Amino acid sequence: MSPPTSNAQAELSLAEFNSAATDRVRGLLTECLAVPRWVDTVLAGRPYPDLDALLAAAEAAGPLRPAEVRGALDSHPRIGERVTGGWSRTEQSGVDDAAAESFRAANAEYERRFGHIYLVCASGRDGAELLADLRRRLANDPDAELAVAGRELMRIASLRLRKAVRP
Repeated sequence: MSPPTSNAQAELSLAEFNSAATDRVRGLLTECLAVPRWVDTVLAGRPYPDLDALLAAAEAAGPLRPAEVRGALDSHPRIGERVTGGWSRTEQSGVDDAAAESFRAANAEYERRFGHIYLVCASGRDGAELLADLRRRLANDPDAELAVAGRELMRIASLRLRKAVRP
């Protein structure tokens, strides 16, 4: 699955989210989390009385299944890669050029071990913290690590949804 290409910074009011065409909201939700079942579940709950109800429905649509995690990982860049647009650019702002080389090596080791990219909710965290997390997670067994990646995807989706839909 390729990354979504529309403007990830688009914002809707909750009223617009509730009343907008299904395709428009589907695109916005897919930018938050590229898992069709999750998107469909959140869409089916419209209209939401408030932002907290929307966020609760999004959370309740988890946990993600292993195949969903693997598919959603395909739409995320590696931590430490240069990202030019969309959500990931601001979410990874704590990873500077000095840390990028360390991440390249650590990402390669992680991908050899688990067969997918390292994913973490990077918002508000610096490069050293993220690199320590990656190295710590290398000790996980593959099934446990896939579950951790799924929880991280849900955290990222929640943050993105908070940015995409305003009260």
